[in-house]
Amino acid sequence: MGVSLSKAAQWTTFSPDASKLKSSPTNEALLKEILTFVEQIGSQHPQEADFTFEAPLQWSTTVVTSDLKSDYHIRDSTARSHETDSREAPPPPLLTPSTVRVRSLGQLSMLIQAAEDKKLEEVQACLEGNRDFLVKILGPRIASQLLEDGAYADVESLKEDVKDEASEIKARLVALLQNTDTRILRKLLRDFSDAQYDPDFMKVEMDFLQFCSEGDDRLLKSVRYTSDFEFWNGCRAPPWRQAQGEICYVVIESVDTGSLNVTCCTAGVFLNGGGNPEEDGGCIRTSEMYPDLVTLMKRRSSYFALNVVREEPYPPSTQRSRQSASQFHGSRKLEPRWSDLLLSAGGGEEERKPRRSSAEEKKRLEPGTRSKIKAELSVSSSPVRLTSLTKKTSSKATLAELSSETSSESEEEEERPEHRPESDFYLSSEFLQIKKLVKYLKIGALKILIRMSRCVPIQRSMEDMLGVRSLVNNLDSEVTKVKALAAETIANVANFPRARRTVRQSGGIEKLIKLLDCFLKSQKKSDHSENMEAARCGALALWSCSRSTKNKKAICSAGGIPLLGCLLTSSLESMLIPVVGTLQECASEESSRITIQSKDIIKNLVKNLRSNCTDLQIQCSMALFKCAEDTETRDLVRKYKGLKLLVELLNNTNNKELLAAATGAIWKCSISIENVLIFQNDKVLESLAGLLTAQPEEVLINVAGALTEFLQVPANKAVIRKCDGIKPMIQLLLSTNQALLVNVTKAVGACATDRENMKIIDELDGISLLWSLLQNPNPEVQASAAWAICPCIGNSKDAMRTVLSFQGFGRIPNLLMSTNNEVLASICAVIAKLAKYKNILATLTDLGIVSLLTKLTNTKDDRLRHHLSDAICHCCQFANNTASFGEAGAVEPLVRYMKSEDILVRQSATMALFQLSWDPNNNLTMLSRGAVKRLIPMIGSTLEEVQEAAACCVRNIRMTAMECRKAS
Repeated sequence: MGVSLSKAAQWTTFSPDASKLKSSPTNEALLKEILTFVEQIGSQHPQEADFTFEAPLQWSTTVVTSDLKSDYHIRDSTARSHETDSREAPPPPLLTPSTVRVRSLGQLSMLIQAAEDKKLEEVQACLEGNRDFLVKILGPRIASQLLEDGAYADVESLKEDVKDEASEIKARLVALLQNTDTRILRKLLRDFSDAQYDPDFMKVEMDFLQFCSEGDDRLLKSVRYTSDFEFWNGCRAPPWRQAQGEICYVVIESVDTGSLNVTCCTAGVFLNGGGNPEEDGGCIRTSEMYPDLVTLMKRRSSYFALNVVREEPYPPSTQRSRQSASQFHGSRKLEPRWSDLLLSAGGGEEERKPRRSSAEEKKRLEPGTRSKIKAELSVSSSPVRLTSLTKKTSSKATLAELSSETSSESEEEEERPEHRPESDFYLSSEFLQIKKLVKYLKIGALKILIRMSRCVPIQRSMEDMLGVRSLVNNLDSEVTKVKALAAETIANVANFPRARRTVRQSGGIEKLIKLLDCFLKSQKKSDHSENMEAARCGALALWSCSRSTKNKKAICSAGGIPLLGCLLTSSLESMLIPVVGTLQECASEESSRITIQSKDIIKNLVKNLRSNCTDLQIQCSMALFKCAEDTETRDLVRKYKGLKLLVELLNNTNNKELLAAATGAIWKCSISIENVLIFQNDKVLESLAGLLTAQPEEVLINVAGALTEFLQVPANKAVIRKCDGIKPMIQLLLSTNQALLVNVTKAVGACATDRENMKIIDELDGISLLWSLLQNPNPEVQASAAWAICPCIGNSKDAMRTVLSFQGFGRIPNLLMSTNNEVLASICAVIAKLAKYKNILATLTDLGIVSLLTKLTNTKDDRLRHHLSDAICHCCQFANNTASFGEAGAVEPLVRYMKSEDILVRQSATMALFQLSWDPNNNLTMLSRGAVKRLIPMIGSTLEEVQEAAACCVRNIRMTAMECRKAS
């Protein structure tokens, strides 16, 4: 019930009723479902009903003691349940005048039953009085898992942690709440069939608008969904938004009015203020309601309204409410007009004759209609997408988008079946002509299909007609020209996962690689140019196919990487761009990177950085960006003098895509300290610092990453200060881009290790900004912010004042419940720094830091062990924390840490055991677990403080053992 209440429920947003449920059909249905659940839980799940909450639910009630039955102990106007609290604490009064408190679902069920005809009102009052009811029932850790991003808690992991019957019942209760949540949401979403605007109709409009955004004469700049994920019912909005009638969110960039954020819902479409739809304040309505997307665009964009030419592909909104998309699909005349495309592509005379009635023909010949016909032909037959001869990089995504796109398209996403409406709609004559072209592929047909296959709807239609398989079969043709045309058509069609999968499963990857091999083996001058064209088209097709993870592996295993490397010696840009494009896509796979290193491909990639073609420079830089993850590649780039070439590309400040690619390559190359020293001679640090403002996020991410590596050299910490690079870095801490925040926090942390830099960070309130990032939901941001805070505490001029200025120490316990080891290690490092101040340590102790740290001691992660031991060591220096750690069971795991192969773990564990050895009971535990023989080698440590700690710990253990022998 967590997601259904927090997301699907509609709450008022203005005081004085800020926590009240609105009066709406959705809320009424939600309350009825929750009431049913509460009424039935006692009979269907008695053990879960008796489970004691972490904290009682409390609200103002209309129930009085006279409404209660004999199951309660009633005294005056107060009632108490006869039930025994499982926590062995006296149960709270169930009912006092106008206020009720319950500690279990069973008590809640009985009280709701007592409300009789006011049950729904009582449920509503309970929910309004306890908006954090999951936290009170299950505790903050499990509740946050249930609520965060609509994700469900891992019940299996809860079951693994079962230690007693109570925890087993709690795990079952979590599963029960999850299942109930899912059932409620599904019931709220179930009916879109009677809607005025539904998902199927929305897709018809999106297809049309996306076509209008393609080609040189496009009417719109771009049309896209904000989410690529489609639910079972065809919607893309989150489930709790679907419950309120919302279908999806669209961003349309028009030619004359800029970007429009649109919400599609069952009542129509409207503009929204942008924002995240998963947040309560996201996608708020900012315009009137329009019946459909095309109407909205006509009203909002005069350019679109004046130039759009089409017949209505659907009936008016008044008729549409009772007619599904599958019914009006048949009346839609698909755009573009295939007959016009065939005419412009050189079709025969019969194809050119439009089928018109005599009245239509007469009207067509009237002078007043000629201009309209001309405009219609220009729109429908205009070329779309990029030219097939040079697949421009500018038409592809930017560096960051490409790297994320190729990596995010996992095998599971590739294999996911696409949602398609089950409709048997009428196939127009033009559509049947395409089917004939696909079925009987010949040279002439391929020439036509190459042009047509640049349109997204046709690409999917060709796959539906098994056209991709036919194209792959044509790669076996004895005619080289046919193979080239088929490969170029595949390059256009393989722009979506299903088509790429078909190419691989039909053996197309191997056949396309053979085209490369045939060109390299070609000896006859007469057919050399034809083989070269076939190889170029083959490289184009491999470039498109390589966006799939499985296809990357297939290209590598089929020996495609060495052949692509051989083609890098070509002097033709039209050949080099797709070749390098394919290599940079495949470079995200480790096996491909190893081959690229071993086949001397890096040398040619560096060589092509000198090209005058910016598209080729972008692809080469992107390839180096991905390959430079490996030390060997970074060394090769330095060997072939590629570092200076990358630095020269930083001068192209107007070409943001090239700038992003170049800074990305510099970032990865600077991971090697030898490369940083060379970059220093060219004053690259100063150039990068100048790129920290007024740049796209893709550039900023790479610049911040590179600066982090540069700042590992002590001398550069003064350079970044002198070139005023710290202030823009601090300002970037206000960004919302997660990848940028990770890199910027690392860079700020590296700066903070210098005391002079720390003064500037302190003046700019950088520490507070870092501290606030601990509340960011992204674990990587949390961890990098925590690591950055550590040197800030140590190097602050007034460290005590800095620490006391921190707000929200209560966030630390929540972070210690994280499942991310890097977050845990970084927070332990922060605790070790904070624990040096007694008043802060006292606060942390009150927050239960001892038990929280002890729960982490069973980890096997050495990085976490190191910082956890350090935190325990410093926390022992307050009150009776030393004994508390022993009672909680922290000593035995720390003894096991002494077996670690990591010297840092052994050193920090030694320091922690020394502090724990001041308690005799802890010494007895150490003695019984063999700590002495592990501590003796540490007496010979290279660190004097570790030597002393080990020796003193052994002494304390020995003294305790002697006292025990005397006592016995």
